[in-house]
Amino acid sequence: MRLLTILFAASFFAWSCSPSQPKAQLVLQNAYFFTADSLQPMATAVAILDGRLVYVGNQEGLKEWIDDQTEVIDLQGKFALPGLIEGHGHFSALGRSLRNLQLLHTRSWKEIIEAAQQKANQLPAGEWLEGRGWHQEKWVESPGKTVNGYPYHDALSEATPLHPTILYHASGHALLANQKAMELAGISVETPDPLGGRIVRDLNGRAIGVFEENAMELIERPLKEWKDKRTEAEKQAEHDTIVQYAVRQCLRYGITSFQDAGSSLWELQQYERLAKAGQLGMRLWAMRAQPLPSELRSKQDYPKVDVGNGFFTSRAVKAYFDGALGSYGAWLLAPYADKPDSYGQNTTPLDTIATLAQRCRELGLQFCVHAIGDRGNREVLNVFEQKGCNASLRWRVEHAQHIDPIDQPRFQQLGVIASMQAIHCTSDAPFVVKRLGEQRAKEGAYAWRSLLDLHTRMTNGTDTPVEEVDPFACLYASVTRRHHVGGPAFFPEQAMTREEALYSYTLWNAYAAFEEHQKGSLKVGKVADIAVLDRNLLTCPADEMPKTKALMTILAGKIVYQDPNGR
Repeated sequence: MRLLTILFAASFFAWSCSPSQPKAQLVLQNAYFFTADSLQPMATAVAILDGRLVYVGNQEGLKEWIDDQTEVIDLQGKFALPGLIEGHGHFSALGRSLRNLQLLHTRSWKEIIEAAQQKANQLPAGEWLEGRGWHQEKWVESPGKTVNGYPYHDALSEATPLHPTILYHASGHALLANQKAMELAGISVETPDPLGGRIVRDLNGRAIGVFEENAMELIERPLKEWKDKRTEAEKQAEHDTIVQYAVRQCLRYGITSFQDAGSSLWELQQYERLAKAGQLGMRLWAMRAQPLPSELRSKQDYPKVDVGNGFFTSRAVKAYFDGALGSYGAWLLAPYADKPDSYGQNTTPLDTIATLAQRCRELGLQFCVHAIGDRGNREVLNVFEQKGCNASLRWRVEHAQHIDPIDQPRFQQLGVIASMQAIHCTSDAPFVVKRLGEQRAKEGAYAWRSLLDLHTRMTNGTDTPVEEVDPFACLYASVTRRHHVGGPAFFPEQAMTREEALYSYTLWNAYAAFEEHQKGSLKVGKVADIAVLDRNLLTCPADEMPKTKALMTILAGKIVYQDPNGR
């Protein structure tokens, strides 16, 4: 794709020197464009031809690109920027969450029970009920009897007796199952904890219904068996529907590219199929989730780059090394402040991580490892260093949420990208100090400013559906370290500047995917992916940032979303 960009730029130069220069198909004028291009930081007009930018500059330079066939849109001073790039999310899970039971905004166990019962009443008996988004730390009233803050399944089982039910924690690192689901999974007092996972039990050894990390697979197995009874055509049809749910949600936020943080081989094949058919709907860069080293055979079948005219790429491998902070799964150097008998969990053996790193190095693949705790980050950095990691590989640590100050300089030294999600900082803030204690939280939790001052490469995103895919809430968190207007700031000295925040959703994310030569900034020769917003994110009052709306989303030079309210 870099070669195509260079060839396009050469063609553009030839056109501009020719009396028969082709005219633009679309022109956007009278706008404030944040270009994310340090050589030309702002512009007032752009011209687009065949899905690419052929002009970025001021109004006067537009004349030679316009004829009576050119569509000219006056943006009336609106703020525009490169199409936003979600830097770490779960694409199919986002689509699925929009179809299934959404619990992200629930604030009590009672509310979850009522929502599950209502959903169950809409389903045929025996059909699985799926949901996601609950977080026990965000409930405003007690759920009653608990273990480690988790409720017992009894009320859920009583509300959904005819439907095996699986409700994922907001983090995705734990789930809550009802009695019917546990019966199908064969869970009993004798069922052992799997390696890297925990069946949460009370003092009598009874499973309360919560399964952490690798233990989730015990419940997911019968769900998968139920789903596998469908024909391949039925599976593909459902997946295609889920994709379209995700696409529509992203486009309405001005997101034109999505970095998927881990999909199965089957899912990757579906994305490739849709991209080849021109039906994917947005640009998708996807990691292959947790393959065995033996499954990475040769460059002939992997990676896939720029399939469907740049709409699908899969050139990265994702591994999970520890769990989440909220569910006590993040692997720490010192015990949890509010659970002193636990250091968290290492979910994948270290030697497996090392073998995957070696295989990625041999095949020229990006290696992306989920690491949240300071012990998790240190061990991953050790493996990267042992395997000769350098900036040319663009290996990534996904989340990098809690990093010991000793290890923070190592990201830049090894050329490792810190793939972080600003919204996690402010969403998790209510329990971070409880988990880590004041000093550890201050020095190492979501340490964006410390990493940026060390010239570390960073990304930004939401980890959707762990959080909503809304980039404007995430940008607000980036520059204020607040979850909501008027709320407390979480160690605000670690905030980004507004310009850094915008770069973190555009060019920095493109760089983290080896795609900075084709997207991420408004520059001649790059793809014409643009978001037009209802306010200037560089100058509006900070507390207005979460209210931002995308007025128009342009993908490959075509308008694919417009605000129905016409703001």
